Amino acid sequence: MDVRIEPSWHEALQAEFDKPYFASLAATLHREKAEGRVIFPPGPRIFRAFELTPLDQVKVVILGQDPYHGYGQATGLCFSVPDGVAAPPSLVNIFKEIESDLGIRMSGSTDLEPWARQGVLLLNAILTVRSGEAASHSGIGWQSFTDAVIRTVSERCQGVVFLLWGNFARSKRDLIDSSRHHILEAAHPSPLARGAFFGCRHFSRTNQILQEQNKTPINWQL
Repeated sequence: MDVRIEPSWHEALQAEFDKPYFASLAATLHREKAEGRVIFPPGPRIFRAFELTPLDQVKVVILGQDPYHGYGQATGLCFSVPDGVAAPPSLVNIFKEIESDLGIRMSGSTDLEPWARQGVLLLNAILTVRSGEAASHSGIGWQSFTDAVIRTVSERCQGVVFLLWGNFARSKRDLIDSSRHHILEAAHPSPLARGAFFGCRHFSRTNQILQEQNKTPINWQL
């Protein structure tokens, strides 16, 4: 695999790239492409979250699970879809919570790149998926890699706000040193959670935590 990843991340994760599981992961992706399977996101965007948010700029981590598996949806940033693509239900609910929490109106843009450029690492635990097959790459090794990413942020950064939404994201809590970082937990924004996400106020709470550390708050408005 041609690992196109920002230099600070490449240095920090070099040991992972050299491990057998990563070679096996890369071989699986190459084999599936050779078999004609369509994989999302496109190759150059697999590590896009890292390109947009260098390690030393990470202030917030939002953890997703699996890339969107429909054509034109996956961007390499969790929960994000390109502008012009209908917002998936979880993203709709995220925007509703932002509007309620911060008293602002979202523009309708669905591309979360502006958040990433402000230091929000939009990390899926699984970085690829086969077209039309949710969670199809959940067992090929990506979680070993992204667990290492979470541990790296925990060890090398200070005062990061981790937003863990839903049971899957919460299961990563033990990878985070809570004496160095801030962990906010809530239900998943999916409609399947029956509105339990609403009222978490994670966006205002995140900014309050950042400001208390003399860090620039996130402009969540798109």
